[in-house]
Amino acid sequence: MKKRQRFKNKFKITKAVIIAAVFEVILIGTAIANLVIKQWKDVFLCILAMVVLTAPFIIKYIASKNNIVLPKSFELVAVVFIILAQYCGEILNFYNFWWWDLFLHGVAGCYLFIIGICIYKSINIPKKQINKKVVILVDIIFSFGFSIAIGVLWEIFEATGDYLFKTHMTENGLEDTAGDLLIKTVTALITSIIYYFYKRKDNVKL
Repeated sequence: MKKRQRFKNKFKITKAVIIAAVFEVILIGTAIANLVIKQWKDVFLCILAMVVLTAPFIIKYIASKNNIVLPKSFELVAVVFIILAQYCGEILNFYNFWWWDLFLHGVAGCYLFIIGICIYKSINIPKKQINKKVVILVDIIFSFGFSIAIGVLWEIFEATGDYLFKTHMTENGLEDTAGDLLIKTVTALITSIIYYFYKRKDNVKL
């Protein structure tokens, strides 16, 4: 059983690495092509995307070294999200679709909540003497706050990218940022409600 589980985990990690490697090659080719035609903005975007694509693996490595548990799908989901945001959104101009940014932030709000739950579960807190409902609520409060906090950091990243690299991640400024944070909050809240009733009904691990 353990061998089977290790194989599954290895397969997921390998899949994430393969996808990241393929897009690193695509980004290098895109950067070279834009370098030839002197499209400096797209060259910088490609370089930024290549650097950011390594982040999920670095985060997972640091987390494992510090006994912090992340979702098994973390690397794969993070890599796909970065591709959708940086490559599809910025380089292929998917942000021209009004719903693209909202879609990404909605997904982020939901998945960040799940990451928050996993991190919180990594904290060794004795819960035997605590009421089950209280434990669930504490889980939710921590994870909801984590999701919103990371969402704010992402908005700072977008604003920094717009300022330094002249990207268009925050097209309408304050209105865009407020809308993104609202979407993250709503999706994180919905995920919190689902998690509450799920855990209350069945005593299962996330």
